[in-house]
Amino acid sequence: MKIAVLSGKGGTGKTLVSVNLAAAAQRSTYIDCDVEEPNGHLFFKPEVLQEEEITVKIPRVEDKLCQGCRKCVDFCQFNALAYIKEKLIVFEDVCHSCGGCILLCPEKALTEKDKGIGKVQKGLSDQVRVYTGILDIGEVSGVPIIKKLLSENKSYESQSDENRSNENEPESDQLTFIDCPPGSACSVMESIKDADYCLLVAEPTLFGVHNLNMVHELVKIFNKPCGVVLNKSLEGENPAETFCLEKNIRILSRLPFDHELGRLNSNAEIAVRKSEHYKALFSALLETVTKEVQHETAAYS
Repeated sequence: MKIAVLSGKGGTGKTLVSVNLAAAAQRSTYIDCDVEEPNGHLFFKPEVLQEEEITVKIPRVEDKLCQGCRKCVDFCQFNALAYIKEKLIVFEDVCHSCGGCILLCPEKALTEKDKGIGKVQKGLSDQVRVYTGILDIGEVSGVPIIKKLLSENKSYESQSDENRSNENEPESDQLTFIDCPPGSACSVMESIKDADYCLLVAEPTLFGVHNLNMVHELVKIFNKPCGVVLNKSLEGENPAETFCLEKNIRILSRLPFDHELGRLNSNAEIAVRKSEHYKALFSALLETVTKEVQHETAAYS
């Protein structure tokens, strides 16, 4: 069961929610797909078991073979190639690694080379498997790193299912929490595409409503069942709550605007591991979310 936690902007509380849900579930997987600014590992402080560099393929020019036909330049939809002063130039930061220019070149003047863009760390914190993607500073797209994170988790789940089958053990639907990047760009789309359920975290402001509407539109495009957690809730009017009622979006929980919870979070402490009160709060949210996922996935299947 894969639950994607997302919001329309940074600072709304998606890492607070996803980290504490993963910790409340105990045996679970937490995947930090916010590769530009990953911070889940600051809470879990995992023992890093493995680290892998992530690379993409980009073209390399053999100047002696290039005849200046410009077929590759005309083909590239991202303007990653230019032929200037009888020399083919590759703009590595713009290249999308499609490989089309290499296939088209009649003189075989283009070959592939690896370019590092970041890394993936895998670790363990108590019984929570922690996957962290880290995009190198200055790199444009973290999508290849997100793909690697999700494929690694899929491989682990497949291996675990095979081991249980060999030992005649019942299948275990382990929970996976995907801490998505903020917003609704390509990296968010990649993060939620295989999710069973999307958990939208919202703030009680008019700006919060705008951001909530943005991600809600996204999950509708992907036809994903979803529910909302209203974070930093106060007494009185809540525009985000009003929006959910008008749009008939299920409100799964209201997290209070609480000084102690804010203090724990700002100190990179996992609330459910520090306080019985917050353990009960997030355990109740976890139970609500899992029941909602089971209900919605059954309805969508």
